[in-house]
Amino acid sequence: MTTPPSLINDCFLHDKDRLRHDEALGLLQQRLTPMVGDEMVASSMALGRVLAEDILAPHEVPLHTNSAVDGYAFNSADFTGDPMPVSDRIAAGDLNPAKLVTGTAARIFTGAPMPAGAQTVAMQEDCQLQDNKVQIPVGLKNGANCRLKGEDLKLGATVVEKGKRLSAADLAAIASIGIAQVSVCKRLKVALFSNGDEMRVPGENSDPLRPGEVYDANQPLIYALCHHLPVDISMLGIIRDEAHLAETAIRGAAEQYDVIITTGGASRGTEDHMVSTLDKLGKRHLWQLAIKPGRPMIFGQLKRQEDRGDCLFFGLPGNPVAAMVCFLLYTQPALLRLAGSDWHIPVRYKIPAAFSITKKKPDRREFLRGKLVNDDNGELSIHKYQSDGSGLISSLRESDGLIEIPEHVTELKLGEDVSFMPFSGF
Repeated sequence: MTTPPSLINDCFLHDKDRLRHDEALGLLQQRLTPMVGDEMVASSMALGRVLAEDILAPHEVPLHTNSAVDGYAFNSADFTGDPMPVSDRIAAGDLNPAKLVTGTAARIFTGAPMPAGAQTVAMQEDCQLQDNKVQIPVGLKNGANCRLKGEDLKLGATVVEKGKRLSAADLAAIASIGIAQVSVCKRLKVALFSNGDEMRVPGENSDPLRPGEVYDANQPLIYALCHHLPVDISMLGIIRDEAHLAETAIRGAAEQYDVIITTGGASRGTEDHMVSTLDKLGKRHLWQLAIKPGRPMIFGQLKRQEDRGDCLFFGLPGNPVAAMVCFLLYTQPALLRLAGSDWHIPVRYKIPAAFSITKKKPDRREFLRGKLVNDDNGELSIHKYQSDGSGLISSLRESDGLIEIPEHVTELKLGEDVSFMPFSGF
């Protein structure tokens, strides 16, 4: 069992009021380590899980040279251009076919082992068969249409590396070497809270919203974003705006979960209690980022009883857009790392901007919502959502990803390339 990390004495300290985006990522990437043990699961059920140990090929794949098509196997050295007698028929699953008779061809099917003495296959649609003789086309390259022994994997080769989140292709590769069970990291246990007296749970009662009330969209949002991750996440409801309620909820969750995620209550208002609660119960490492949206984000840890290591804490902003942006940029890669995965860097593309920016604050990185559009000529560009408000859920629904505007950029001209991160890349 892996001992959960203790970060209290680690060097998260910094002397800045607001950390830049790269600085915050650097702190998380450098200091976070896996905090879960491992377990054996059926490889067929391991999609999305984090591999806990390297998987090595116990044999070559393919195990034998075989035909890649339905057709006729022959020896290129015997081919004169004249029709060749068909001396054998070899299907997939036929074991140890007889050696090919010199000067003849063998009818062969996809996946069937190549007979000794043959190294080339002519596709059946390119051949003519008459009186048990096959006319093979001229000009086939020696070794054409064959899958060579060990072409995919060599004996002892690393099939999948430790720390990799297993994809469908990984599972196919694992099955191809006959492995039925794999060692994976256990799922991270995550608690999720929302904050605020103004919050209402959808469906909790039939009374209409009163002025000042809002339905809690953040819990289902973050829960859904965690759905594909190797975590078990529990929605634990809304923490009302009282310090003792926040302290009780956070202290209790810290004893049962590896990670706590909250939304809202991350600022310094008199009714925002997440910062003070974390400061009282544990250690705050990160707060206030030089980004938009999502400036008031918290990262820290809480000591647990019985020397069980620490519970890590992520306090996301209360506005849904800011909460999602901060989750994707910081919390998601952190969760993956804590769950045993390698650090994940989202994919970025350079795409011409179909908008301009006349004035942007320096020393702040901005993440705009963007939609990909093809014009009449098929040229791709990125359009910015018309409003930058961090409470507009519509901007998330109608966008394909985030447009990243670095700190040093203060203006942007129409048509200039911008960095675009599709939501699918996270």
